[in-house]
Amino acid sequence: MSKIEVYSTAVCPYCVAAKNLLKARGLEWTEVRVDTDPSQREAMLARSGGARTVPQIFINDHHVGGFDELAAADRSGKLAQLLEAGA
Repeated sequence: MSKIEVYSTAVCPYCVAAKNLLKARGLEWTEVRVDTDPSQREAMLARSGGARTVPQIFINDHHVGGFDELAAADRSGKLAQLLEAGA
């Protein structure tokens, strides 16, 4: 099973959109709230190469990016490839 992590905040419409896309694909993820835990924001910055916006999405420790990148990966078939790699 693939490991999906979504770094997010409570009031982020793109975070909601990303989680809705994952849910529509029948996927489960771990949500990491950077607004309630400042240490997680630092971890997100380190893992993403300095990306400050949310969501930041990781699949099997591969940095996908934000919602736009997730949606593009879904359309192109790359999301399926990432998920297969972790199966």
